[in-house]
Amino acid sequence: MTRKADRDQIRRQNRSIILQTLRRNGPLARIDLGKFTKLSPATVTAITSDLLAQGLIEGIESDEPKAPLSRGRPRSLLRLNPDAACVIGLRISVNTIDMSLANFAGETFLTQRISFDSAAADRHNFPDLLVEAIKSFTKQAGLDQNQIKEIGVAAQGVVELNAGMVVWSPAFNGREIPIVEPLQCAFDAHCILSNDTNMITEALHWSDPTKYSGTFAVVMVDYGVGMGLYLDNQLFAGASGKAAEFGHANHIPGGALCRCGKRGCMEAYLSDYALVRSASDLPEDTDPKDISAGAGALEALIEKAKIGDANALKAFADAGKVLGYGLARLLAMIDPKRIVLTGAGMRAFDYMEAGMHAGLEEALVTDLRQNFSIDVMPWNEDFIRRGLIAQAMERLDQDYTGPGIPQASVQRQDGETEALA
Repeated sequence: MTRKADRDQIRRQNRSIILQTLRRNGPLARIDLGKFTKLSPATVTAITSDLLAQGLIEGIESDEPKAPLSRGRPRSLLRLNPDAACVIGLRISVNTIDMSLANFAGETFLTQRISFDSAAADRHNFPDLLVEAIKSFTKQAGLDQNQIKEIGVAAQGVVELNAGMVVWSPAFNGREIPIVEPLQCAFDAHCILSNDTNMITEALHWSDPTKYSGTFAVVMVDYGVGMGLYLDNQLFAGASGKAAEFGHANHIPGGALCRCGKRGCMEAYLSDYALVRSASDLPEDTDPKDISAGAGALEALIEKAKIGDANALKAFADAGKVLGYGLARLLAMIDPKRIVLTGAGMRAFDYMEAGMHAGLEEALVTDLRQNFSIDVMPWNEDFIRRGLIAQAMERLDQDYTGPGIPQASVQRQDGETEALA
């Protein structure tokens, strides 16, 4: 029984490798699939034959020009059947739900952003709102609901993966918002909930697995402060899915008031409202709800720093030092080979960098300040969407047996698609 289980697991892994290779590289001949995947010709032939029968891939003739005097038919290629399945990615943030639809080839063909009132959204009314939003979205795309095979949800705040709920988030008025169970009751699709920064981590691993693999961390400095972790080539979420809450690790006991209600969190010194509070010389116990923050306020603060405003420069320098302290703890605990800094807050990195290095030097022994690199990456909201789609495709590739025969073509919007990679 164990040997059979091992064989089944290996076959699923090889199946997933072939599907991901086609998704990354486009149509390939079987011989090229073998070169990319390092799988034997017999394995490639057996798995692709099953995938063809399941309607997950399809054969096409190469349109590359034939060599002069060559004979025979054009070379046969294999490609993913884009209509074999669709997945939905949802990002929930303050007052906003971003939705995206992607086909089995990983191409996003429809996106939509809708608004809701975070101040009124709670565990009683939000699940119904979310279900209705998805139904309207799929109807707009011209899809039957049974074509949706995966729904991935990313949310701000603290999420509990196993329970499928948002434990706490600034996007809601209240706690313990159920997400997964209501969606799985309403749709015949597998659903998973993740922290938004985890999806940035997943997107980086998908886009460049050579660079972003092994053990690395992503820190997002924005409306809050989040972290995603890859440990030994696996996205790490902890026992219940609440791991890597970097922003709510305590920096100073009894310190500045955080949006979560506690005092002294890293977020209370690094996020947009923390920077505005510091630059405006407001008391540390000022409630974040009473601080006018957001993208506009952060940009205004950066403009002040550019012209030499002392309060703005000090706010960024102090935040940089706090970031350095936090990174020092991270390096000492898990020894990542790479740390990625992203989020809207990184627009001010030039004013935070010296403070960050000072904090690292002060908090970390010399031997631990070696053998790692820090990437500062311009913020792109598409990271989260791409991570959701990549994760959904990875789940499908393991077990989805396909429609059996190709379905009718998915309705495209404006004739444009965007590749996942």
